Amino acid sequence: MLLPAGARRLPFMRPDKSRIQYPAGSSPDYALFLRKLDTLLLSGDTDVKVLHMGGSHVQGGTMTDRLRKHFLSLRYGMDGGRGLVFPFSAAGTNTPSSYLSSWQGSWDSSTCLKPRDTELGVSGMAVTARDTSARVVIDLVLKEPQLLQQHYSFNKVDLLGEGSLEPILILHGKDTVRGVHGSQLSHFDLPYYTDWLQVAFKGKGTYTLRGLYLDRPTRGFTLSEAGVNGASTHSWLQCSLLVEDLRRVRPDLVIFSIGINDIQGADFDNVRFKANYRALIHEIREVNPHCAFLFTGINDSWRRGRGENEHTAEAEKAFRDLAQEYKAVFWDWYEVMGGYGSMAKWQDAGLAQADKVHFTPLGYKEVADLLFEAILSDYYTRK
Repeated sequence: MLLPAGARRLPFMRPDKSRIQYPAGSSPDYALFLRKLDTLLLSGDTDVKVLHMGGSHVQGGTMTDRLRKHFLSLRYGMDGGRGLVFPFSAAGTNTPSSYLSSWQGSWDSSTCLKPRDTELGVSGMAVTARDTSARVVIDLVLKEPQLLQQHYSFNKVDLLGEGSLEPILILHGKDTVRGVHGSQLSHFDLPYYTDWLQVAFKGKGTYTLRGLYLDRPTRGFTLSEAGVNGASTHSWLQCSLLVEDLRRVRPDLVIFSIGINDIQGADFDNVRFKANYRALIHEIREVNPHCAFLFTGINDSWRRGRGENEHTAEAEKAFRDLAQEYKAVFWDWYEVMGGYGSMAKWQDAGLAQADKVHFTPLGYKEVADLLFEAILSDYYTRK
């Protein structure tokens, strides 16, 4: 597969460092993930589910969507469903770049940075409807279609949430679909495939929505993103329903891109950082004991008003330690982009934003291209 070659032309980048590392020498769980991926590519006779967790790098959606498209390009027709989405607009924040959300009525919101007595799950966010005027729309077709944009459709929907209001779905043709409601989840079978839906409500009371899982009956590959602006490892541990929601997502691989917000303060506590990750891994393995983990590390960055962030290398060592401890794999984002001070060079090249923490859309695509190439190279090496 040919990937864009722009990154290879930038002298400050280190594509030679872009490889999947095995700090423990091997990773049985990651090997299992690769075998499932191999089965899917050869026969299409399995499901492969991946979850990408992080902060604003992931909420923005560009990096994850680029990875999703690369994976789906490996075999025709291997779309296993769009997976987890969230009506970010109802929470007053940005929706990932790969879909649209809109809302009307009255909604209250909570995030894992400030849960506000709301139980949160795998999306790290929740919105609460107070009456039947509240509605949200999820639209998988962008208003300005991108070149070679993947088209996603679904005919099965799970709402992650609960409340005394009854959620119903309204489809494009104004068809109304009622679901089967259980504890913390409502399931809907749709009469046809669609790429658009509206969530509405009947009855009285409230309903707290933690996300939607958009699915289809065919086997294939699903990559879901769970990103919250500003989220740290501590933030994700405040999601008391994480395990509950993960039972629906049930990932074979979790790509961890959590850490950039952990190092933004004056001090970085290496011990606490690793303890938080251990707790998070424990919760994920309650759902899938053989879930594989890929730590991407974090990018070079600046701390607001303080210049280049001196904690990044220490955090990278913590990622390696964790990968060794859990026999996981590691991709060194920091070294691949050029190491200490490289973020300023990415900004000069139009690949990073002025805050020297976030990337431009083109920059996120370059990062995703390098990561995917490393995954693919490792997969072919180990076949």
